Amino acid sequence: MAYYPTANNLAEAFNKTIEKLLKKFVSKSQCDWDDKLGECLWAYRTTVRTPTKVTSFSLVFGCEVVLPLEVQTPSLRVGLTTKMTDKKKH
Repeated sequence: MAYYPTANNLAEAFNKTIEKLLKKFVSKSQCDWDDKLGECLWAYRTTVRTPTKVTSFSLVFGCEVVLPLEVQTPSLRVGLTTKMTDKKKH
């Protein structure tokens, strides 16, 4: 396996970020870190990154994420998206 210092540094930076997030999410006993990992990754993927000015979710999927709270609470964005989706079905 080849060694790529730049990629290794990026992986280390990402791991530090996830570690910081986990410290905020897990209980004091730290036994539930694996249960909270998904929430940490969701938070990371839906947060705007300073260098790119977009979320990593939008880079992958080409649109912004609709948060679960937005689905439960009526919003203009969810309403417009729903109407556009309904039109495509007909």
